[in-house]
Amino acid sequence: MMKLNKLFIIGVLTSTFFISCKNDDDTTEEVEVRDPAEQAIEDDEALIAYMQTHFYNYEEFENPPANFDYTIKFDTIAGANSGKTPIIDSDLLMTKTVNVEDIDYNVYILKIREGAGDHPTFADSTFQNYKGELLNGTTFDNTTNPVWFDLQGYVGTVYNNNGQASLAKKGGVISGFSQAMTEFGEASGFTVNPDNTVEWKNDYGVGATFFPSGLGYYANGTGSIPSYSPLVFTFKLYGVKQADHDQDGIPSYMEDLDGDENVFNDDTDEDGLPNNSDADDDNDGTPTRDEITINEDGSIEFQDKNNNGVPDHLDPDVFE
Repeated sequence: MMKLNKLFIIGVLTSTFFISCKNDDDTTEEVEVRDPAEQAIEDDEALIAYMQTHFYNYEEFENPPANFDYTIKFDTIAGANSGKTPIIDSDLLMTKTVNVEDIDYNVYILKIREGAGDHPTFADSTFQNYKGELLNGTTFDNTTNPVWFDLQGYVGTVYNNNGQASLAKKGGVISGFSQAMTEFGEASGFTVNPDNTVEWKNDYGVGATFFPSGLGYYANGTGSIPSYSPLVFTFKLYGVKQADHDQDGIPSYMEDLDGDENVFNDDTDEDGLPNNSDADDDNDGTPTRDEITINEDGSIEFQDKNNNGVPDHLDPDVFE
């Protein structure tokens, strides 16, 4: 796995993380602020209408032709395609409800092939191809080669033009995309060719997701994505890497203490660094890694030396 880990590091350093970033050149336009609950309903109706009037190339997946690349393609049900089965009627379509600030959003996930390997958690990293489209069929982003995505991201130091340091979020993808990726698995393995290219076993995850603007950019249109746009993504998930952003021995998903799948509101010592980005979670001077036990099998034991119910790495009163 050493070569794959190296590939991960290089990918993180070079990827633009398109889903999380807004171009500096984007001009700011005044956008009407809409009611989130009403917009969620409107977006859901638009997504359902899209899935009722569109189909994907399911026949190719059912009987793959020679050299089939397992790419999902959508088209309108009309004319010669009038007899095609709409997406909404596919047995492979599932609905996932995500609650954000007391509003329920529906994420529709077309699970064509789940993938034989490990699933990422909401805080892990994925190596994949993807294509992003609007409901009118406009492609706003597409990969030629797979890229790494840090699904949740972390907080780190950034510097402005004057060399002044501050803390800012790095990485991360929009919620609707992340919610879909956790439903898929990576390939069960890969081989490295003599030219150092990677060939993945043909059992990687293949799917698509359709989600509302409330789990995307909402009012903040970016690039060729207008404000309040529901989004469609197709993807192939090749690899997964468990993230430990601060290298403290605790996987980032385990540092989501309140279980809301948001690591950025878990900051035990309130120093501006969430626990997944803080190598000393309780700021007691003893690194988190030195206050936990990592067993040979990789499992973690959280010590509580004063038996007060608070693990030592989160307890500033216990240190060495």
